[in-house]
Amino acid sequence: MELDNGSVQYDEEYILNSRGLKLFTCKWIPVNEEPKGLIFICHGYALECSITMSSTANRLVKAGFAVYGIDYEGHGKSSGLQGYISSFNNVVDDCSNFFTQICEKKENKRKMKILLGESLGGAVLLLIHRKMPDYWDGAILAAPMCKIADEMKPHPLVTSFLTKLCKFIPTWRIIPSPDVIDTSCKMPEKRAQIRANPYCYKARPRLNTGLELLKMSIEVEQRLNEVSLPFIILQGEDDKVTDKTVSQQLYDVASNSDKTLKLYPGMWHGLLYGETPENTEIVFSDIIDWLNQRFELRNSRLERELKHQHDEIFISKDIF
Repeated sequence: MELDNGSVQYDEEYILNSRGLKLFTCKWIPVNEEPKGLIFICHGYALECSITMSSTANRLVKAGFAVYGIDYEGHGKSSGLQGYISSFNNVVDDCSNFFTQICEKKENKRKMKILLGESLGGAVLLLIHRKMPDYWDGAILAAPMCKIADEMKPHPLVTSFLTKLCKFIPTWRIIPSPDVIDTSCKMPEKRAQIRANPYCYKARPRLNTGLELLKMSIEVEQRLNEVSLPFIILQGEDDKVTDKTVSQQLYDVASNSDKTLKLYPGMWHGLLYGETPENTEIVFSDIIDWLNQRFELRNSRLERELKHQHDEIFISKDIF
C-alpha cells in the first residue's frame, strides 16, 4: 500500500513467535530512494504501531529512513488476551528476534540500525540493547519508562497485596491507576483518537501486566550504567507518567560518551503524538537532526575502514 502521494510504501505481516502466538508487524519504506538506515519501533503500554505510531513512522520515512514496528503480545493486532503480558522477557525476545531478522537480510547488512522506544517501549529498547550490547548503532528514547512516576504507582501495601493475589487471578483488571490517556496527551483531539482506536487497551491494567511493568522498571533503573550505545533522550518537563529525574540519571551514568538529553519545558508525556503541532515539530526536528548526525558519522567511519582495507591490500601487493 502506497501512502503520502506514493512516497511511502506501507505493508503488514503476521509472524509466529517461539510460543506459537501470532504477532502483527508492519513497515514503512521510502519508495523512491534507498533508506539511509533502519528504525525499529517499540511502542508504549496499551498502544500499538500501525495507527498510533503511523505519524511518527511517516515523518521518519520522509527523512529517508525505513521503519519497522511490531505489536507486543496482548497489544494491538497481535494475539493474546488484550492488555495482558505474561512476561516482559518474552516481549523483549519477540522484538529482538523480529528486529534482528530484518537487519540480517542481505540488503540490510550494512545499513544503520536504530531502536526507537516510547514510554514502556524505552525500557523494552534498553533490554533489547542489553541482550546484544554491540549490535545496535543508536537509540531514540522518548519519555522512557526507566522508572514509573511515584504518582502513577499504587501504595507499597497495595502492591504487596496485589503481588500475593496475582498467583490466583493474574489476568484480572484490578490495579488502581490514573487515566494514562488524560495524563499523556496534551491535545484533547489526540486523546479522542486513542480512545476511538479499537486496538488500544483502555481498561485498568491487568494484575500480572502491572506487576511485570513495575518489576521491569526497577530492573532497568538499577542497571542504567550498563547502557553503552549512542542515544538521545526526549523528555517533557511536565511529564506525569515517567520520571524525568531517572532520564537525567540515565544520561549521567550511561557508560558511553555519545549521548544527548533534550528536556522540553511545558511538554507532557506523549511527545511523539500528543503535543501541539508546534511542539511536535520541535521534537521531530531534534530526532531527525540526531539521526542525520549518526548517519554522517557512520558513513565517515565506513569510508575510513574501506580506505584502510584498500591501503592494506595495496601494500601487501607491493610487498609480494
